[in-house]
Amino acid sequence: MHAVCFVLLFACLVGGIYVAVTSALRLAAGETVSLTVLERSQTALAAVALLVSLVLVYALAIRDFSFVYVRDYTDTFLPLFYAVTAFWAGQDGSFLFWYVALAVMGMVVARTEGYRSLSEPGKVLFWLFYLAVELFFLYALTGPSNPFLRLDPAPKQGNGLNPLLQNPGMIFHPPLLFLGYAAYTVPACMAVAGALAGDRGWIFAMRNWNLAAWSFLSAGIALGAWWSYMELGWGGYWAWDPVENASLIPWLAGTAFLHTAVAGRSGALFRTNVFLAWITVLLCFFATFVVRSGMIESLHAFGGSRMGVPLLVLLLLGIGWTVYVTLRTPSGAPTDETIWNRPGMLFVAAWLLVGMAVVVLVGVTWPLLSGLWSTSTQGLGADFYNRACLPLGAGLMLLMAVCPWFAQKIGIADRVGLGVVLFSGLLGAAGMLLAGYRHPLAVVGGLGGFMTIACVLMVFVRRPQWLRSRALLGAYGVHLGMGLIAVGIAFSAAYKTEVEVELARGGEAVLGEYRFVYEELLHDHDGPVERHTARVRVWRDGRELGVVVPEKRLYPNFRQSFAEVSVIPSLGREVYASLLGFDEAEKASFKFSLQPLVNWIWIGSTLACVAAFMAMRRTRQS
Repeated sequence: MHAVCFVLLFACLVGGIYVAVTSALRLAAGETVSLTVLERSQTALAAVALLVSLVLVYALAIRDFSFVYVRDYTDTFLPLFYAVTAFWAGQDGSFLFWYVALAVMGMVVARTEGYRSLSEPGKVLFWLFYLAVELFFLYALTGPSNPFLRLDPAPKQGNGLNPLLQNPGMIFHPPLLFLGYAAYTVPACMAVAGALAGDRGWIFAMRNWNLAAWSFLSAGIALGAWWSYMELGWGGYWAWDPVENASLIPWLAGTAFLHTAVAGRSGALFRTNVFLAWITVLLCFFATFVVRSGMIESLHAFGGSRMGVPLLVLLLLGIGWTVYVTLRTPSGAPTDETIWNRPGMLFVAAWLLVGMAVVVLVGVTWPLLSGLWSTSTQGLGADFYNRACLPLGAGLMLLMAVCPWFAQKIGIADRVGLGVVLFSGLLGAAGMLLAGYRHPLAVVGGLGGFMTIACVLMVFVRRPQWLRSRALLGAYGVHLGMGLIAVGIAFSAAYKTEVEVELARGGEAVLGEYRFVYEELLHDHDGPVERHTARVRVWRDGRELGVVVPEKRLYPNFRQSFAEVSVIPSLGREVYASLLGFDEAEKASFKFSLQPLVNWIWIGSTLACVAAFMAMRRTRQS
């Protein structure tokens, strides 16, 4: 099957080039281009992508080590569901997953009401741009990133999956990111096609795809943060590492696009929308470049791959293309030159998001940029990101809280609603200061989050008829989720406390009003995996809270041990424990920490992602 899959993909590459070139030549000559051919070609590409993907999944499931990819990422000890998720564990598989998502979404697009609302020239150009993106993946999968390479003779055992990837986060985090990246291709191609064809209906046609892409990418980032928190054992969820930042940059640009697109429905910000739509999908490829090129050091980058140069070429061509299309695009209808109305505030919010994206982009590329004038290059730390992003984030949260109370044209539309939200902000600030919460991050972030939550609640109190609108419920549900996330980040980052101790059996540690008593260390096996589990009873103010059971595990094929943390969940302060090590006398070292409001981040993220899907609606033609 190795050769069959490769030949099918190669045939798609050749056929795709033929269709794209002949269609482009016909279009340039002013001849009619058959939409039927383009749409059926997309269906054929999707069918082949699904077929070869199923072959790879089956090979992973039965551990067919004649596939180099299967040998590299599985072994016979790996549970079945982790073996299947190894589909996206390595570069070759993740490119195939991204491509199959892209191909299937293309097939779905052709059957949507939004696509049918486009003009015929707009549809033809859409397929040409979409096909160009797909051809890049087909080149990768039949060249430098081929997942169907054969190993002969096949070994009896594989290398196994990195234990850090053997986590429920692995099941959802990577595929959601790739689904987000793939989905952003649809609005980007519609935007460019619409700009060149003079078809402004694309702003309505792409709305649901924009929301879906945002929701997928948001969920992928949130699950990645949860995975870091639960798997790595260092008690954090965000370290401003280049790989973490890589997916955040397109998310920031995509969120800005989501807001300017609202103003774009009236014909305004046409050029801005085209620029943001295309730059977002380009930043998705930049994220992959950061992870795969090896040119930027990271805690968990997959450096040294063969895709670095092709991705760099794609990015350079993409930047040139973005500049060309942006300059060719008319600016759109004139806008009111004020920020004291709702569209003006949406515009400011969008550029605050773009500002944050630029800050993070500069931080990620700083080692490369500084290499232009220094031989001693180094990355920028968390302090840089916090100092630069905190004021921008605070401004964004303030806008989220006050924007709904301004009129569509100019001025304040609801003084009572605005007054209540501002008063709640003052009350919240006074309460935090009186309670001793004076860390700048907690005060600014917490205040912004609380005001946003108060704003959403007041919106539905003042305008109860909006509760009947699924789109408005979705939009404000996203804002409510973002408010919860802001509060969770503000308090968990500013007021996390922790202690590292070494304890003999029966020993205890104290952290604030919490007491940790180390009871015993258990040793057993889970199949081939060696497990060492500590039992630690937790007390607070003399009342027993429960038992945490942090582990150290040893996996076959991997010499080092891996930590499995244990928590006592809470909406207030969550107890978090990790086992750092132990000796033959069962003296063990632990890290205990208290994470205030950390679960608000996961609750807010879930709410925001679900609400974005709720905001989808039937496409209206312009």
